[in-house]
Amino acid sequence: MEKSRLLYNETFKVEETIATEWLTWMKETQIPNILKTGLFESFQINKLLFTEEDGGVTFAIQFICQNMHNMQMYQRNHVNHFQTAMQADFKDKYVVFRTLMEIIE
Repeated sequence: MEKSRLLYNETFKVEETIATEWLTWMKETQIPNILKTGLFESFQINKLLFTEEDGGVTFAIQFICQNMHNMQMYQRNHVNHFQTAMQADFKDKYVVFRTLMEIIE
């Protein structure tokens, strides 16, 4: 039986005043560094089309992972570093929630 690939989703709601700066930082710094771990095969950046009443811009960053072992390695050895890096530059300017899904097709 083939092992399932996984989609790791991080949804961020960032303050409008820093949305452009945050997205540039994600593209130029954070995502390349995450990919350098070798634990994800690809990524995608999505932006929510509609804004919420309380403001902010919502992005979903999705990473494709070959298997649960790689995901566990990322969580065990890397996730704290990347969360700390984001907090250092954007403290109290965003909220995030994370989900892990199995890719069916």
